[in-house]
Amino acid sequence: MTRFLLRRLLGALFVLLALSALVYALFYVIPGNVAQTICGPRCSPAQVAQVHDRLGLGDPVWAQYWHFLQGIVAGRDYSTGTGSEHCGAPCLGMSYRSGQPVTSLLTAKLPVSGSLVVGAFVLWLLLGVGTGILSAWRRGRPTERLLTGITLAGTATPVFVIGLVLIIVFCSTLQWLPFPTYTPFSQDPEQWAWNLVLPWFSLALIESAKYARLTRGAMLETLAEDHVRTFRAYGVSERSLVVRHALRGALAPVIAMSALDVGTMFGGATLTESLFGIPGIGRALVQAVQVSDLPVVVGAVLVIGFFVVLANAVADVLYVVADRRVTLA
Repeated sequence: MTRFLLRRLLGALFVLLALSALVYALFYVIPGNVAQTICGPRCSPAQVAQVHDRLGLGDPVWAQYWHFLQGIVAGRDYSTGTGSEHCGAPCLGMSYRSGQPVTSLLTAKLPVSGSLVVGAFVLWLLLGVGTGILSAWRRGRPTERLLTGITLAGTATPVFVIGLVLIIVFCSTLQWLPFPTYTPFSQDPEQWAWNLVLPWFSLALIESAKYARLTRGAMLETLAEDHVRTFRAYGVSERSLVVRHALRGALAPVIAMSALDVGTMFGGATLTESLFGIPGIGRALVQAVQVSDLPVVVGAVLVIGFFVVLANAVADVLYVVADRRVTLA
């Protein structure tokens, strides 16, 4: 286990370094004047040049990237135009647009994205696993064909389409829910929950379709094994076979996949956050790309990449815990 975790740690460091370097390289390949974008269209050439020098955009790309890595390890000082400001380690830089430390900016948005992902995670597990169990139990019957069709449609439908349909139906037509806004939990917990109902279901409906197919496939595979057929020959009820044997065999891939999806959903929730006006990390990333705010872009990519890498390691460990036949190499 220790050797496995060390390999995972080294692999994670390499992946995060590669991600940050790739973002830096792509940022400077894309045409456009970053200083002009940050300063605004009404700035004079002298003002644009001043912003260019203050942000250090005249330095070579490799030098800027090296300073970025130094800031993560030991912190660094940034020019503010009238002086300097220290950014303590781990420093992901200072936002070109707002002048705020990227670390504190993203730390404030992390609980928002976390609440969206965790709420959707609970829903998609309940809906997906429940639908998969029912589909496997009623295999060969109209119920299974209906559920299979629904899950296929859910898998093929983009999240923004589901989100728009939910807004039109429940906010505009039926008026059961308020239109998408975001209320902090500390301000009004009840309103916070109501405002997240549609975003939760937008993410959960797509993911639950995938989990329904995964659960159904794993359960049908288990039900076709020799020991299950032996139990059936001895008169064990079909319900007992499904609950005690098939479901247990299906849990390992479901647990591993769920751990992986929780990590990737921090980045995958970008469209949902933008559609419903949720101020999370994904939305911050989109806004930073639009205004060429490189430090926020790199910081958001690193945070999302960290959760993806962490989720991969957790998924491997959980798979071993759920299925003793598998070992960590």
